[in-house]
Amino acid sequence: MSDRENLRDLIDQLAIQRGEFTLASGAKASYYIDCRKVTLDSMGAHLIGKLIYEKLAEHEFPQAVGGMAIGADPITGAVVAHAGSERKQLSGFIVRKEEKNHGTGKMVEGPISEGQASVILEDVVTTGGSSLRAIQLAQEAGLKIRKIICIVDRLAGGREAFEEMGLGFESLFTIEDFGLANQ
Repeated sequence: MSDRENLRDLIDQLAIQRGEFTLASGAKASYYIDCRKVTLDSMGAHLIGKLIYEKLAEHEFPQAVGGMAIGADPITGAVVAHAGSERKQLSGFIVRKEEKNHGTGKMVEGPISEGQASVILEDVVTTGGSSLRAIQLAQEAGLKIRKIICIVDRLAGGREAFEEMGLGFESLFTIEDFGLANQ
């Protein structure tokens, strides 16, 4: 099996839960995709890091990747680690959900500098709200956001929200890959 097929099976086995859920967007859903169960698994992290790295390498390679804490943190770590194993320089960053009142007080943390070409990483995209907030804060920190890459796209308006901003969007999977499109 390919790495993509192995990751798809791992997400199907570990991350997809059925029932009644309220999503971060406020929408109700009959399933929930808890990608942390995959991003924090050794094989899942390895596959995610490799597959997202390959997507980054298809285009002009960015200088930094990151996203909203806490969901994007293990994804960022996996991608940065894989880049290092390929001897490719790539910085990671974390976007805080709220301002801290000690230390530097920065909303965006990491070895980054103003003007760096960057990609926002996300586990699951629904309407794109979390990523839109991460984009705003990363831009305020001086990063030049090129696109968003997520693990699973719920096909619920996120892509359109990013495209309205003139940003590219890619996903490793959509809910169609798991037979969830009509649920």
